Amino acid sequence: MSDVEFNKIALVGIGLIGSSLARAIAEKGLAKEIAISTRSEATLARARELGLGTSYHASARDAVGDADLVIVSVPVGASGAVAADIAPALKPGAIISDVGSTKASVINQMKPHMPDGVHFIAGHPVAGTEYSGPDAGFATLFEGRWCILTPTPDADPTQVARLRHFWETLGSLVEEMDAEHHDKVLAIVSHLPHIIAYNIVGTAEDLETVTESEVIKYSASGFRDFTRLAASDPVMWRDVCLHNKDAILEMLSRFSEDLAYLQRAIRWGEGDKLFELFTRTRDVRRSIIEAGQDVAAPNFGRYPEK
Repeated sequence: MSDVEFNKIALVGIGLIGSSLARAIAEKGLAKEIAISTRSEATLARARELGLGTSYHASARDAVGDADLVIVSVPVGASGAVAADIAPALKPGAIISDVGSTKASVINQMKPHMPDGVHFIAGHPVAGTEYSGPDAGFATLFEGRWCILTPTPDADPTQVARLRHFWETLGSLVEEMDAEHHDKVLAIVSHLPHIIAYNIVGTAEDLETVTESEVIKYSASGFRDFTRLAASDPVMWRDVCLHNKDAILEMLSRFSEDLAYLQRAIRWGEGDKLFELFTRTRDVRRSIIEAGQDVAAPNFGRYPEK
């Protein structure tokens, strides 16, 4: 067993993140028991078929009993309801965390339900794909990716360190920050790109002068990569927009201002401004590669198209 050992870990929700956690926990030997819970009978049955846990529960409250670590992997809008449901069954001393893409909202929803004696520490592994469901998970999802913890000021430092060690053992790089700051950072690096992708793909689909077959047939890498983002879980992204709306609206406003600047430069043929912008943004891409958050291989490392 690993030195980051929990007798029992409960995973509430078994989509991409939850199923990846189940696989990674088993592979690293981080728990003797892995209890899996989801309300969907079909999803629970599939998790059982895949052998992702040691026990399977339709009730989240049943799953968390005696768990030393509980990780909630549900759309952020459901966080409060889950917290209220599991609270009576939580073991004193247990760590309760989540994987939601917004943090201030999740803390506000979950923390009031937490009983005395448990340790609620919100978290967000910044990792994922456009796929969902228990079949989408893989044990290496978190390797080399950041996991952001947003403990509240009253959090027990020893338990925060314990959760940090857990994520580090899964291969994550761990950072701690204030929840509001997390939400602003993620609004620009994750939430806004997904919103733009959904909007661009929706615009293309709505164009009356371009047929759907042409959109699909002539999709070059730019539009194709937008469709990857726009294929992400609609429920999750609906909730992200509703639960991080202030930060997202702030970033959308800034983006609209910058887009107007670009529009003017194109209209007036200001090539120097266009060149300066495109050079600056290319440097950002290079920095991401240097930081190990993507690969420099042509076509994002995909196999060449035939």
